Amino acid sequence: MAEQNKVARRTFFAGLGLAAAAGIAAKLTSKPPMPEAADKPAEPQGDGYRLTEHVKKYYRTTTI
Repeated sequence: MAEQNKVARRTFFAGLGLAAAAGIAAKLTSKPPMPEAADKPAEPQGDGYRLTEHVKKYYRTTTI
């Protein structure tokens, strides 16, 4: 009976390892699609600071 328990135990742990590996593989391969709005940040509303081309040019000219 001891030999039968060893075999059952080994089979259980082998199956457990296989299930864990399959779960990890499924988690790594399934990535949710990115929304298309995430490609370009939304333009802020209001009269606040905006990083425009002329501001970027000014920053480039002020570097030491």
